[in-house]
Amino acid sequence: MPLSLFAPLDRWLAPAPAPDKVAWIGEQGFAHRGLHGLGALENAPSAFAAAIARGLGIECDVQRAGDGQAVVFHDWDLDRLTAESGPVGRRSAAQLGEIALLGGEGDHIPTLGQVLAQVGGQVPLLIEIKSARDRRVAALCLAVRRALEGYRGRHAVMSFDPRVSRWFRIHSPGTVRGLVMTEENAKTFRDQIGRHLALWHARPDFLAYDVRDLPSRFAAGQRARGLPLATWTVRSAESRERAAEYADAPIAEGAGLPVPSHG
Repeated sequence: MPLSLFAPLDRWLAPAPAPDKVAWIGEQGFAHRGLHGLGALENAPSAFAAAIARGLGIECDVQRAGDGQAVVFHDWDLDRLTAESGPVGRRSAAQLGEIALLGGEGDHIPTLGQVLAQVGGQVPLLIEIKSARDRRVAALCLAVRRALEGYRGRHAVMSFDPRVSRWFRIHSPGTVRGLVMTEENAKTFRDQIGRHLALWHARPDFLAYDVRDLPSRFAAGQRARGLPLATWTVRSAESRERAAEYADAPIAEGAGLPVPSHG
């Protein structure tokens, strides 16, 4: 397929969102898994509190506990971030809530509902839904949608899995939805086609792109036609400058975080 055919197909199969639905994504940076470090572990309530205090948006990771609730935790297993071991999905949300996060300030694994209550619309929230090709996504997406019912703060869901964005488009069309993408080890023409196929399946409102791939012809083309471009994970001053030039919003940590203004 000639590259010139992708642009009209993109517009037809994955139309750009209404600008007022997604404009907020580019208004500030997002703290990757909260503002962690110095006593606050990633995806911990204390990391979210620190991000709120600094006026940063928050990016967090969500997966499904064994009882069907959405919990905020990145890894599939407990081993790296807690003194426990084994899959997250084998514990209930209540059991996970009793597990302390290592190196934190009394933090435990929160549910998405608890995080939403903590944030309370003070800053925007990007919720990355953790998925895998061999896992069904409907139950996970439904758990997230249930937690979000009645939440009025600015928020969006996003995932590497295009099935997630597709699910929300069908079952929760008012929810802003994003497709997370990377071009790592995927530079062939076949890979380019794969990115467009994922886009057409997901029909996202925005993209969250690997900062290491910027500038990207694919990302630039989608941004030019109205899909905001967030970029991850911005960890250095150099990648912060790249994000500022080629994207709308950094998802950052450490030295990549936006420099606080004074005055």
